[in-house]
Amino acid sequence: MTLISLVRHGQTDWNLERRIQGATDIPLNDTGRADARAAAEALAAGRHDAVYTSPLIRAQETAQIIAARLSLPEPAITRGLREREFGVAEGIGVSDYLARYGDWQSEVPGAETLDEVRDRALDSLERIARAARRRSAPAAESIVVVTHGGVIRALLMHVSGGTLPREGEPIRNGSVHRFVAERSTLRFLEPIVG
Repeated sequence: MTLISLVRHGQTDWNLERRIQGATDIPLNDTGRADARAAAEALAAGRHDAVYTSPLIRAQETAQIIAARLSLPEPAITRGLREREFGVAEGIGVSDYLARYGDWQSEVPGAETLDEVRDRALDSLERIARAARRRSAPAAESIVVVTHGGVIRALLMHVSGGTLPREGEPIRNGSVHRFVAERSTLRFLEPIVG
């Protein structure tokens, strides 16, 4: 069994402006660094063995802040944890996106579907959990994974049969959601920081 704490990266200027980031590599702002420190403090109450991160700079910086606070090695970069690619919608405001495309499930030229995001994220988490089991068998290992709102949303939808997150419920910057991976399945436990 592997405990996985999924952390959404801290705030960026584009989050503040409510612009679609997707694969665009936007750094944290000062509030985002504070979000990362707050997530690290919440995680410090437990034991963690490793930190993994999306390759995007906003996730990497969040992961580095968390790893330093938890006295863990440099985070391992995992490409499958990157944010959903939004194609032609990257950089536009959320309200413009919703007016143009209707909802987050809509097809957007050049964008990934939530199913594609879910599949690559599940594949990455399974590889992380397999590696953790090899290192720590039979004891459980606890992993911190810094990723993005779209990835966490896709995984929550998957494990809850579409009931989570609730309609209109945001995945906040710096939030922490705890899952357990065992026998090739992923199960949601609880939000630690919402």
